Amino acid sequence: MMALPGGRHLDSIPIPGQRLHLMQVDSVQRWMEDLKLMTECECMCVLQAKPISLEEDAQGDLILAGGPGPGDPLQLLLKRGWVISTELRRIGQKLAQDRWARVHSMSVRLTCHARSMVSEYSAVSRSSSQEMGQIEKLLMEKCSELSAVTERCLQVENEHVLKSMKACVSETLSTLGQHFGQLLELALTREVQALVRKIDASDNIYTMETTTGNLFSLTQEGAPLCRIIAKVDGVLCLADILTDDSHSEATRAEAAAVVAQVTSPHLPFTQHLSSFLESMEEIVTALIKLCQEASSGEVFLLASAALANITFFDTMACEMLLQLNAIRVLLEACSDKQRVDTPYTRDQIVTILANMSVLEQCASDIVQENGVELIMGMLSEKPRSGTPAEVAACERVQQKAAVTLARLSRDPDVAREAVRLSCMSRLIELCRSPSERNSSDAVLVACLAALRRLAGVCPEGLQDSDFQQLVQPRLVDSFLLCSNMEESFV
Repeated sequence: MMALPGGRHLDSIPIPGQRLHLMQVDSVQRWMEDLKLMTECECMCVLQAKPISLEEDAQGDLILAGGPGPGDPLQLLLKRGWVISTELRRIGQKLAQDRWARVHSMSVRLTCHARSMVSEYSAVSRSSSQEMGQIEKLLMEKCSELSAVTERCLQVENEHVLKSMKACVSETLSTLGQHFGQLLELALTREVQALVRKIDASDNIYTMETTTGNLFSLTQEGAPLCRIIAKVDGVLCLADILTDDSHSEATRAEAAAVVAQVTSPHLPFTQHLSSFLESMEEIVTALIKLCQEASSGEVFLLASAALANITFFDTMACEMLLQLNAIRVLLEACSDKQRVDTPYTRDQIVTILANMSVLEQCASDIVQENGVELIMGMLSEKPRSGTPAEVAACERVQQKAAVTLARLSRDPDVAREAVRLSCMSRLIELCRSPSERNSSDAVLVACLAALRRLAGVCPEGLQDSDFQQLVQPRLVDSFLLCSNMEESFV
């Protein structure tokens, strides 16, 4: 995980079922790449940051030997940024433990890393702005100040003096982290903007597909990169790709993947997406078309994930989907094993249905398309492999299916259809049998809510014991009863 100072993290925020062929990186290979950066600076520390040779070419070879190749400024920033943020965190830990020798040696190493990042980026970037130049200067000044003050601390034996100097070191470290964060964000914004412009200006299909794939890879670095992509109008650029049928399905799928990441409801910000509203209708229309025409489960997953996230972002999207007959498209896809064959994909579909079910007119479309039967089937979602990710996806499908059923059962026609299909029996089973819901409390609460909604319309479908234990008490009492219930193996 890579963290920006100030509590911002470049942490991977994956969409369900993300494409492994893009993002799967061998851990040993990644460790060896990072090790090059670390060992380079160990050597630099031993030499006290002095060049091995007076020749500029030799210095350049040393600086670039452990990092990304020339012409790859984004990867350079991400790798160096990860190393520096890690060093900042580790120095803070050693400072808290009063391990002054380690604090000083790591401060010297941090200075080497910062100097390397500034030097390497200057070598491969286009032209530095005045603002970046000023922050680079402030950063290096603070690095030198940190190294100097920590060296002085090594000579001090008086604990009272050390305590006051510790506060000074902590303040210097904090300011240094702020300058580093500002510099890294400025540089990343600049490079992402260049990437977006390259997509806009390119007429070459291969270049556009590759560049869009690079943009998707950046979203995997976490929320700050997603925010930067949106800030530089990357979403509008993606909208152009999605709505242009001349682009290949693969390119449009890449664009859908980026939209899914940037609009993720897990991101702690939404104000950056104000420009997204301008193109939302076109994007939603293009995504539902991509779902309908998808030639593989992977393409359908990416398009449906983007739609699911957009329905969280704005309720207007749900109204658009209703007008575009999205319910029919999604329910028809569920019977196509080529497009929908994993719980991850069903998770996206039921998310869209759950968010659309807040609209009153949605219920009639669900009944007309036999959607209640599909939701009933989702209540029985089971993992095939038993991996934690798949088990979690199945839990989400069950929970959202119950939520959708509860919302739709406001309509008496939906409630009666659900009772006819024995949904109440399945809900009772999920409540009473922890193994059926993988002992998930979230599934239990959703099932209790759905059961109570159905019981309000068709109470005759319940036995007295079920009514007295699952419906009549307060929700919290029924929850406690079921969550502590031991299964009978008779």
